[in-house]
Amino acid sequence: MSVYGLFDSVKWLTPLEIILCLINLTVLVRYAIPAAKHYRWFDFVPSLGVIISIASVLYGDTTLLAIVFYSLTLIIFLSTLKRLLKPKPKLAFPKRKVLKVIRVVVCVIGIVPIVIALMNAGVLRYNPTSDLSGMSYSKAFLKMNERLSKEYPFGEWKHINWDDLRNKYEPIFTKAEKDNDKDLYYKTLRDYLLSIGDGHIKIANDNVYENNKVFKDEVGGGYGISTVQLDDGKVRVSLVLEGSPAAQNGMKLGAEIVSWDGKTGKEAFEQTTWSESNMATNEVKAYYQGRFMARAPIGKQIEVTFKNRDDDKLNKATLVAYDDQFETLKQTKVKMTQEDLDVSPIEGDITKDGFGYVKIKHFLPKSTFTAPEKSFAEKLKQFQDNKVKGLIIDLRDNPGGEDALAATIAGYFVNETKHYEYVSYYNRYTGKFEINHNEVVKVNPMQPYFDGNIAILINSRTGSSGEGIPLVLKGLPNVRIIGFTSTAGSFGIVGQPIEIHMPDNYILKFPDGRSLNKDKVIQGDADYTRQGGAVPDIKIPLNEQMFTEKYIDGQDVEMSYAIAALKK
Repeated sequence: MSVYGLFDSVKWLTPLEIILCLINLTVLVRYAIPAAKHYRWFDFVPSLGVIISIASVLYGDTTLLAIVFYSLTLIIFLSTLKRLLKPKPKLAFPKRKVLKVIRVVVCVIGIVPIVIALMNAGVLRYNPTSDLSGMSYSKAFLKMNERLSKEYPFGEWKHINWDDLRNKYEPIFTKAEKDNDKDLYYKTLRDYLLSIGDGHIKIANDNVYENNKVFKDEVGGGYGISTVQLDDGKVRVSLVLEGSPAAQNGMKLGAEIVSWDGKTGKEAFEQTTWSESNMATNEVKAYYQGRFMARAPIGKQIEVTFKNRDDDKLNKATLVAYDDQFETLKQTKVKMTQEDLDVSPIEGDITKDGFGYVKIKHFLPKSTFTAPEKSFAEKLKQFQDNKVKGLIIDLRDNPGGEDALAATIAGYFVNETKHYEYVSYYNRYTGKFEINHNEVVKVNPMQPYFDGNIAILINSRTGSSGEGIPLVLKGLPNVRIIGFTSTAGSFGIVGQPIEIHMPDNYILKFPDGRSLNKDKVIQGDADYTRQGGAVPDIKIPLNEQMFTEKYIDGQDVEMSYAIAALKK
């Protein structure tokens, strides 16, 4: 927050909000310091504010920012209504000094909400919902694509050619509306969103596991396995359900998929496209491909060739997909529960090797546990009192939450202020992305300061604000980031998300802001190469040995790497 930021924030106001702001300020100043001469027309100024407020509501501006202006306008109007109805030739000013002071104080208090609103104008700015639900599939798509081409924060960063997307998908949407094919429409909409490559993009009201006919029809059947792909391209089984078709045909944990439904195991894996969510990087994509490769319509029969780890024999089997109630997907998906939100997101202890270990499960604002940073500080104090040999921060599967909380926790590991992010939003009135100077996030030193060696554990499900700590601490001489993959590469801002209502009641949400580094360049988000996020300093290879340790023996491989790094 700064004086410059206060005045600069006017750029986030709508024209009607600017007029309201000026009217309210003028009236308050006029009543605090009355002029010698009073003009009758001035008594009508608060009424003009009410009219403009009504016009602004009809325009669709019902943001919290606007409501502050509307409320203040109404209060001023009611407070001056008497002068409007019973005009006086002169604006009376109290003769008693105390009453004069009270009037000035009241007017100054009235200015405070305006100042607070301006300080938060960027975050609370008007970002209208596009209601395209009454349009045809193709027209709604064209309107959506047009808006995103201007306002989506990472179009240039990801080298998105919006004209190419329009040319590719418009004919399919047109066919879907011509044939009244709701399934084709949904699949095309989903495919379009996936093509953008952003983990923050979502169909907000689409729970694929409940009442989603297309999802159930396409991938409702399973064969009882889940897979992962090793660095050398081999596809191995990472999960086998007891009693499933795969298990009944002798497939064991760790088996290599040689061929799958007429394709090699590698081809089948890499051509898998289904997922529950959008993804930004190829590494996140591989995570979903492993989970969905062995999903199919219920009843689909396939031919499989596999080789178990304990022999070299090629086994052939015919598998039929059965309704497993999405069991393989559920067992391989990390989901935040209400129980997780009801307790501290911070947990940990001292390992038997004498290292401090702390798990940060999320930075979500929905948590009912207050002051998680204090819980974190208490853990650090415990570690320091016990003179731990080093610290392991586990951010695996952390979905993010509030940047401010992530920046606060990072403050325990710096002894001088560091830049966390500038925030840039699309300005609807200039047609450009501009920095919100009242939303510059810094990492400020916190106590207790921990200056020992640190290992940060990440994976491809470390997303959004969960990526903040490894991004800001990367490069410090005492910090090592460790993982099989980079983080999720979806570090954009979702303050006032771009919201689009599409036909068939689908509500789409997109990030509305960019996170910028100290050089004011986009940070964290995956680029056109589908690479991004915080890159590990120590990248663990997913080879045969690591697969065996992680999936067969059940070892925490990342933890072992962290301890080894801290011992050096």
